[in-house]
Amino acid sequence: MENKKIIRLFKLTAELMELHDENPFKIRSYGNAVAALELVEEPLEGKRQAELESINGVGKGIAAKIVELNETGSFAELDQMLTATPPGVVEMLRIKGIGPKKVRVIWKELGTETVEELLEACEQDKLSKIKGFGAKTQENIRQAVLFTQQNRGKMLYAEAEPGATELLQAIREALPEAQVEQVGAIRRRLEIVEKLQFVVATAAPAAAAEKLSQVDVLQQQEQQSGPLVWRGSHTVTNLETEIKLVPESKFAAEVLLQSAAVAHITTVVADGKSLLTLARGGAYATEADIYKAAGMAYVEPELREGTTELQLALENKLPNLLELDDLKGILHNHSTYSDGANTLEQMATYCRDLGYEYLGICDHSKTASYAGGLREGDVMRQQKEIDELNQKLAPFKIFKGIESDILGDGSLDYDPDILASFDFIVASIHSSLNMDEQKATARLITAIENPYTTMLGHPTGRLLLRREGYPINHKAVIDACAANKVIIEINANPWRLDLDWRWVQYALEQGVILSINPDAHHTSGYHDMRYGVYMGRKGGLTKEMTFNAKSAEEVEKYFRERKEQIR
Repeated sequence: MENKKIIRLFKLTAELMELHDENPFKIRSYGNAVAALELVEEPLEGKRQAELESINGVGKGIAAKIVELNETGSFAELDQMLTATPPGVVEMLRIKGIGPKKVRVIWKELGTETVEELLEACEQDKLSKIKGFGAKTQENIRQAVLFTQQNRGKMLYAEAEPGATELLQAIREALPEAQVEQVGAIRRRLEIVEKLQFVVATAAPAAAAEKLSQVDVLQQQEQQSGPLVWRGSHTVTNLETEIKLVPESKFAAEVLLQSAAVAHITTVVADGKSLLTLARGGAYATEADIYKAAGMAYVEPELREGTTELQLALENKLPNLLELDDLKGILHNHSTYSDGANTLEQMATYCRDLGYEYLGICDHSKTASYAGGLREGDVMRQQKEIDELNQKLAPFKIFKGIESDILGDGSLDYDPDILASFDFIVASIHSSLNMDEQKATARLITAIENPYTTMLGHPTGRLLLRREGYPINHKAVIDACAANKVIIEINANPWRLDLDWRWVQYALEQGVILSINPDAHHTSGYHDMRYGVYMGRKGGLTKEMTFNAKSAEEVEKYFRERKEQIR
């Protein structure tokens, strides 16, 4: 079992124990285990109990539960808690803004055992009558429930991708003679996945469908299936799954048609014909042959969204998309100085060992006290350590940064003399998120116009499938960044992916440089960089317009010259 899943199950156990008002010391033991395991780099799977007990912060009991998880997928205490809890109450724990204590009150005092019943209680104004809630809390919960319901059956790309890749391999093993390709949302690198889709080339669709139904991780819905399409679900991700069965002569065409937005394939591109018409009307060996028949350059799957890519392909002006290997450094990261799991030196050496030239450390600023934000003395102490590490790790470079909270009036945390001590500043909103578009936009623009702001962090504050971002006027914000030469990050954390890829093209048209930032709170967070690259590519991002594709020397020069303009 992956480390992340083990940690997630321990978190769930702690929540369930709190829900049932169990012994606080037992609850804390799981919380401590989670904190300890988040620092572990190597896989927990396959380790013996004695090895697990040697991990700092992991005792005999937790080690035994990890062994049990790896062997059975669960452990006795978790099973007992789940048995004692209605499934709908467990689902309530996933709703943003409702902790175990509130869920217990909802369950015990209202007798509410499903998310649907909770929504009904909100709409009938029952929840506000309970002590500790009130009208505002009730409305927030109602909105959170609606958001959760809208996102049922959906999964983050980063969570769906491993299961989809394993399923692709399983299908290929079940049908070794067939051509098999993964298509749909995964191939287009969409941030949210609702369905896993595949295309199989076979001369015997009935026999192929029979073999697919024997794949362990697939569960067929026979009434939804047909002679040329297998439909069902993937039991690992619980995502709806669709497998098209086509003759070999139609394989390339079907792969293209299932790997593009409707607008991409239906727009007329050649002699009154669309890619859909061309694909359906002939036999092609590859997708590239279909684009060639349309007089177009090949369009990468992540670009097939029906925006400007068709015209660019007709003019042979498609961008050379950013590659992960183009990135030279990793900016916007956190350490144990604030709420990170690793020390500054650990973050730096791991970054260096991955082959990067530089690290930008951006711990939280003082207003973010909930995240251990740095007070002025902490800033000086950290910057002194950075100077020492830069001597020790040279030529690797650590840049002195901060993720400065954008306060309610749009100003930045710290006085100007402290702001001036940093090499660069990422300005982000973390508090007072319930804003209308006008207020949120004005707040961001005020921060962007601050001469100390180098980069705008996660512009909308969204958490995909968890929390909607505050509404902003993207054009106004991007225009302000262009006017003030402020970089915009594409936050590569799979829950954020913010700036949204749909606004990347507009940012590039305005001349705004983007930076792929992981917002890493742990060394493992660096591996999220690829998700940010995927989102940049979907918007047409190139190496030339990516800030952290610059060398350490170029970045240092940029920061120095920008600071000189303030004086």
